[in-house]
Formats: sequence, C-alpha cells, structure tokens
Amino acid sequence: MPCRRFPFRVLAILACVLCLAVSVGGCRQDPATRSLANEPVEAVASLSRALRENDLHGFVRVAVPPELLPGLEAAWRSGRSRWPLDELPFDSKIPNALAGLSAEKADKIWRRSFDRQFANAHGEIRAAATALGLFGVKYVQSDASLSADERHHYPQLISALSDWAQQAKLGDPKRAHRAIAQLTTAARQSGLREEDDFARYGMNESLTRLAPFMDAFKRALREYGLNLDHSLDAMALSLVSRQGDHARVRMRYPLAGKTIETTIDVERVEGHWYVSDFLRHARAAAASSEGPATKISADAGAKQQPTPRASP
Repeated sequence: MPCRRFPFRVLAILACVLCLAVSVGGCRQDPATRSLANEPVEAVASLSRALRENDLHGFVRVAVPPELLPGLEAAWRSGRSRWPLDELPFDSKIPNALAGLSAEKADKIWRRSFDRQFANAHGEIRAAATALGLFGVKYVQSDASLSADERHHYPQLISALSDWAQQAKLGDPKRAHRAIAQLTTAARQSGLREEDDFARYGMNESLTRLAPFMDAFKRALREYGLNLDHSLDAMALSLVSRQGDHARVRMRYPLAGKTIETTIDVERVEGHWYVSDFLRHARAAAASSEGPATKISADAGAKQQPTPRASP
C-alpha cells in the first residue's frame, strides 16, 4: 500500500462518507419496518435517520421505490453496480480501502507507514488536505454527470473537510495508531476483503456488513474533533416549493465549524417521495443489470447524465 498517499486516502474516504452524510449511533431500526415518505421533507428526513443509525440497508429501502430493489440487487451481484456506494465522488476508494485495511498484518503495515512518513508531519498533511480540497471542489464542479444540486452541495462538504483536516492534527501518532487498530479490526470483521466479496454477499448483506466499519470510522473521527452525529442531529429541513409530483427541500446543518446549506429536488412516485438525484442514479444502476457483465474497477462507475428539469 503506497504510504505516501495516506492523507489523500483518508480525506477521499471522508469525502465519500460525508457526501452521503453517513453518521452512526443509537439503536438500529429493522430495515423492513422503515416507512416510505408520504411528504417531501420526510423523504430527506427518513434517509437522514437511516444514516444516523448506521443503517445503509435501511437507507436503500427508503431511497428508492420497492420495484427497483431486485434490479439493484442483481446489478450488485453481477458486479455492474455498487449503488449506493457509487452514488459518490471517489466511490472506488471505499472498497479499495476495505481491501487494504483487512489485508494480513494491515495494522502493522499502516502503523509503520504512518510512523515513517507522517508522524508529526503536520505541515505536509495540511498541504495534502489543501491540495485534495482544491482538487475535489474542481472535480465536482466540472463533473457534468452530477446535477446542479450535487455540484452545489458537494463542494461545500469537501471544503469543510479540507479546512477541518488542516487543523485536526492528523499527524498525531497516538491517535493514528488507535484509529488504525479500530479500522483494521472492523474491516476484517466485515468480511469484505476483496471485490468478489461484495458480489458474493450482494447489496443488502454487504451494506449490513459495512455497519460496524462505519461505526469504527465514526469513533475514530470523533477523536480528531469531527462529530458526525452532531451534524445530522442538528440538520434543519424545510419545504421550499411544491408543484404536483415535484418539490424542493432545503437542508441546513453544521459540519466541522461550517454551515452547509443546499436545496434539493424530491419527487413523488406511486404516492411516495424520494430524493431525485438518488432515484436517478439508482434507476441507472438497476437498468445496468440488464446489460452485459462488466468488472467494477477504480475507473468504472461513470454516472449517467442527469435529465434537465426546471426547478419550481
């Protein structure tokens, strides 16, 4: 594992997780008991609750209409999609990171790499955080496959993360050793050690297996001053407009000392409301189950172009 990329790997994974607003804690609700949203604001609130409880399986159940679930599961098992993981910029980093963290003697390898290259190297890590922040913002803003809402929301997240990482003392050896121990243990316990494991377990089981890893990841971040629970607990949602089967919902929440504010499209399908961007990407992923099999790689997962639609 190229130790020189340590800060970039960490920050890229953070950008992935926070673009989904993944935060964990509390008691998990059985995904089968989660109710589909009957109102526009509830479409966003239900997703936030699932992620606040570290329930990625439950997230899927409320993010898309039930008729999409078989296609998504088929696409996952065949290796054509990793939705909802491939919902994100830098999506390939999550499976790759799990593989690296669960490898034999990974904890020792990561500790040695960190100690040799980054222990107390606060200046270098600050520079890496700045560089990744600038790159991430430009990448997202120029990605035509993302909607206008995503191109407005994601740069705010990445900028907040970059600013946090510049002050978080990521070069502290004691904190890093504790985090590495937590993450390598959780990664091994997930059983998701290589790409074939994701296909073998399928979407629902793989997402369930990711829950303990997300828990360990969040606890590690808290030691560096990033409290994701607080971000979701403090999220304020309000209805901006509603016209027929389309609506706009405003999200406002704190993150690493910044205030993130954005407005997103939601739409009604068969009487229930869903976040439009998630629904669009999920439909494309489910449709891919009908095409020729492809091997997911770090360069795969290009998203389809969004369908232009005037905002109300």
